[in-house]
Amino acid sequence: MALPDFLIAGVPKAGTTALHAALVGHPDLYLSPVKEPKFFLSDGPPPSHGGPGDVQTYQEHIWRRDDYEALFAKAPAGARLGEATPFYLHDLESHDRIRKLTPDVRIILLLRDPVDRAHSNWTHLWNAGLEPEADFLAACRAEPERIAAGWAQFWHYLGLGLYGRQLEHLYERFSREQVLLLRYKELKDAPAATLDRVCSFLGVRTGVLTAIPKENVNRHVVEDNAVNAVLRGLLRTGGNVGQHFPVPLRLAARGPLLTLLHRKKGTRPVTTPAERAALLPHFSADIALLHELTGERFDDWLSVDRHARADIDPQEVK
Repeated sequence: MALPDFLIAGVPKAGTTALHAALVGHPDLYLSPVKEPKFFLSDGPPPSHGGPGDVQTYQEHIWRRDDYEALFAKAPAGARLGEATPFYLHDLESHDRIRKLTPDVRIILLLRDPVDRAHSNWTHLWNAGLEPEADFLAACRAEPERIAAGWAQFWHYLGLGLYGRQLEHLYERFSREQVLLLRYKELKDAPAATLDRVCSFLGVRTGVLTAIPKENVNRHVVEDNAVNAVLRGLLRTGGNVGQHFPVPLRLAARGPLLTLLHRKKGTRPVTTPAERAALLPHFSADIALLHELTGERFDDWLSVDRHARADIDPQEVK
């Protein structure tokens, strides 16, 4: 059976795309050509409703086992097989699905300051024209209502950052030796050493990978003005009805709108002390649990002072 030996299982907006891109270059590893197949997120077809653009994303899920195994069919003999779906840590039910099908799998987790992660998540969807809330905190406050309405996990700005409770659940199903916990800052600041840690964990040669491929990242946040409001409305409408049209037609319609939306370049914003002060109470107990589980300290995540935090990154790694 062609099933993965390892999973990059979390978290979104913490360098999983960059890590996936780097590991593709190792001759002893084979990563699925589809990044984020999301196979373990459901027992069958994904939902048929959700937030803006969710249904189109659900259509891309690889949920049939034959299709999932086919992703690894072209792997060279002896290669270690892997895939990257950064929602697996957050989705507690996926932990049981993974254990049932691949009990010996190795799991890689990249963690990032949860407030900065949430802000990056919001910025991503705002710049895509899908996020209706121009205010980051307002979008966070809307989360319970959105969850109740069935919006997909990428909209769970706060829930995705509760790493302690998620890791506690994972450790109840997999041995700690099967889990490699990394911080976003490590991949950003010491890529060669971090990649060697990953390779050693996976049982393949070290010293082969030395850098993280550069990824295209928006350096600004789209302005909230009248013209952009119209563009965003068109993009959200397309996100809601686009599943009824062929992919080439969807992309052809979406591309010019995004070009107009992104016509202005600037500095990518970071979280403000006021935003951090508002959200840190949501995460403080969970960060304490994460410390208890791992023995590592995450005190910098509890600071409202940007200069006291280790995970800040104006040149964001995806």
